[in-house]
Amino acid sequence: MARLQPVRGTHDILPEDGRRFRHIVETFRDIAERYGMAEIATPVFEFTEVFKRSLGETTDVVMKEMYTFEDRSGDLITLRPEYTAGIVRAFISGGMHQNLPCKFYAWGPMFRHERPQKGRLRQFHQLDVEVLGAAEPTADIEVLALAWDLLSALGLADKVTLELNSLGDADSRATYRAALVDYFSAHKDRLSRDSLDRLERNPLRILDSKDEGDRAIIASAPLLTDYLNPDSAAFFDAVRAGLDALGIPYTVNPRLVRGLDYYTHTAFEFTTEALGAQGTVLAGGRYDGLVEQLGGPPTPGIGWASGIERLAMLVDDPAPARRPIAVVPLGEAAEREALVLCHRLRRDGFVVDMAYRGNLGKRMKRANKVNARAAVILGDDELTRDAATVRDLDSGEQREVAMADIAAALAPYRQQVA
Repeated sequence: MARLQPVRGTHDILPEDGRRFRHIVETFRDIAERYGMAEIATPVFEFTEVFKRSLGETTDVVMKEMYTFEDRSGDLITLRPEYTAGIVRAFISGGMHQNLPCKFYAWGPMFRHERPQKGRLRQFHQLDVEVLGAAEPTADIEVLALAWDLLSALGLADKVTLELNSLGDADSRATYRAALVDYFSAHKDRLSRDSLDRLERNPLRILDSKDEGDRAIIASAPLLTDYLNPDSAAFFDAVRAGLDALGIPYTVNPRLVRGLDYYTHTAFEFTTEALGAQGTVLAGGRYDGLVEQLGGPPTPGIGWASGIERLAMLVDDPAPARRPIAVVPLGEAAEREALVLCHRLRRDGFVVDMAYRGNLGKRMKRANKVNARAAVILGDDELTRDAATVRDLDSGEQREVAMADIAAALAPYRQQVA
């Protein structure tokens, strides 16, 4: 029989990786809540229409990457490839537009049928932040500041660069779109097949092309920032002024775009050179037209997402786990007493480990294997005196302690880590 393996493009989060994963999520939760964000969770699958309407039927995600299937009721269902569409759907179906602005954070698994490579999986996990109902540039600044604080708290401030651009309002984008069509139409004979298709459907997406021939043409294409109207330019100036006031460094990248029509104004990416070709660790932008596109009332929005696996490749090892207390019972009567003692110590905040079988030697071997800081040994002699032996496993020193005083005797070991 062949060895069982995870499905291609998926991976197990084993305990050692899990500590790093949890460190990222807990840091994210803490910082998001300092910004007044409320946690939200949506199903891992939605009606396929949610993603087709939000991402666009001609995008690579919808056409090539979504995991879509027909369920037993005949409904077309898709595993979520990103979080924003589901959160906006929940915002609409939950009637939350009555209490704006809404500030959400979320995290969980996403699914895309992509070619697996370093930092890119078919089941991956994302952190996500969305603010709905705030049209002011202050919201953009706050969302960017949250991202910067998270990356700084994870020790990544010196490993990332914030790239920033403005997509302008609808009028600016329409003017720019026309300029792009004129420019790329003059180079149709050199464009890739995908870019020729995009020229008809959504010319901004040509700017994301990875084709080398396309890249040479794109290098001289018009810049969106040259087509911003006064209102859009003022909005972008306000966002940059806010970042300057907060001391958050950034670089204006006039080639940074979002191809979907509902994106407006601010677009951004935090990039790194430490992950090779997969250099984006956090990205987002303003999407003032999305809620309306999904059938809700006109509602501005801005947000970002970050891949947890990519962050995990960059962060240093988190603080080691607390070393446990090993409870070592000897005999049936001691087993019962040890269960009670373990329960009491855990409720008092101690990390406690107890082997399920074995003599003293085997149980002490288990204590060493889990890197226990101290052992509490319970035998018949100790039970008759309503006491236990507490052994310091680093120094080897031990003493008998009354059962009523065990927690106090173990207090010096409570927070010690490996």
